[in-house]
Amino acid sequence: MKKSQTKEVNIIGFPMDLGAGRRGVDMGPSALRIAGLQAKLKNLGYKVVDSGDIFIQNIETVKETNPKMKHLSEILKTCKVLAKKVEKVLMDGQFPLCIGGDHSMAIGSIAGISSYCKKKKLELGLIWVDAHADMNTDSTTPSGNIHGMPLAAAVGLGNKKLVNFLEFSPKIKPENIALIGLRSIDPLEKENIKKAGLKYVFTMEDVDKTGVHKIIAQVLKRMKENVEHLHVSFDLDCVDPTIVPGVGTPVPGGFSYREAHLIMESIAECGYLSSLEITEVNPILDDKNKSAVFACDLIASSMGQRIL
Repeated sequence: MKKSQTKEVNIIGFPMDLGAGRRGVDMGPSALRIAGLQAKLKNLGYKVVDSGDIFIQNIETVKETNPKMKHLSEILKTCKVLAKKVEKVLMDGQFPLCIGGDHSMAIGSIAGISSYCKKKKLELGLIWVDAHADMNTDSTTPSGNIHGMPLAAAVGLGNKKLVNFLEFSPKIKPENIALIGLRSIDPLEKENIKKAGLKYVFTMEDVDKTGVHKIIAQVLKRMKENVEHLHVSFDLDCVDPTIVPGVGTPVPGGFSYREAHLIMESIAECGYLSSLEITEVNPILDDKNKSAVFACDLIASSMGQRIL
């Protein structure tokens, strides 16, 4: 894997809450901007371009047709716009920073990155930092919320409309995926993880026993040896809700402040990060925007900010 040389960051907002069961994450991109995202990146020496937000219809204007895949048509339509935008940003030599919005965003971001990698003959790797595996399908979902399905779709599991998004599948090889921080997995979702052949899966129990530093070091070592484009998808709900209350689906027992930053600092130190997305920031549930401020600091840590 080659070290990333990109010094121009392109911010892409994806104000999506159609994939979630709780309203409010559509305001996540605004919250992150208000928290000073651009200034933090510029202070690290990056040139920053803000592409604004991709237009997404609000829930009141979207007709519901399938309770097992809620708001599918609008999600696919807007994710296609996102995918094409991300691919173009990469083709232009910029670093795409996608800010959401619920985690259905990953349907579009991963597809766009994968399309770019196919054209450039690059091996794609993914670090998925999340309290949830998002490995449900329309057959296993208990809620019908599509933000619980993007990773399954990326590896080729689920409804063909999701799996064959952008007309190719899979988007990424299972052996090039690492999941870190899981602590809330649906019963049938566990079977999907096994069926997909995901081997590098680290729950919070693993973190407690092994330590986050050893886990992220192991993951990055594997990525360095096997992939050429590293994408990180960071769902803010992996962090304990006592630290970040403003997330879409809070689950107790998450990463501490320092554990979350250590993950991102380690990723920055490896020098191979090629694209990043932050999801599930929900200002409605937040306290004076502190979750968005925390998310901005995490992004800065992944882009090279250090204590000393």
